[in-house]
Amino acid sequence: MDQEGTRTCMVCGQPKEEGIQIVTEFICTSCESEMVNTKVEDERYPFFVRQLRQLWVRFHA
Repeated sequence: MDQEGTRTCMVCGQPKEEGIQIVTEFICTSCESEMVNTKVEDERYPFFVRQLRQLWVRFHA
């Protein structure tokens, strides 16, 4: 956690207060919503896959 309840989002890198904790990483509400609503065909999809892959790699390292 950073200052007063804010955590840094692993996707956008911004300090946010609201979001989800997955293992040791934090994803803010806005990034979570964007990921959930992104279709496979969307140009942002590979970016989100790369970000989530980092989570998997860190967890299994």
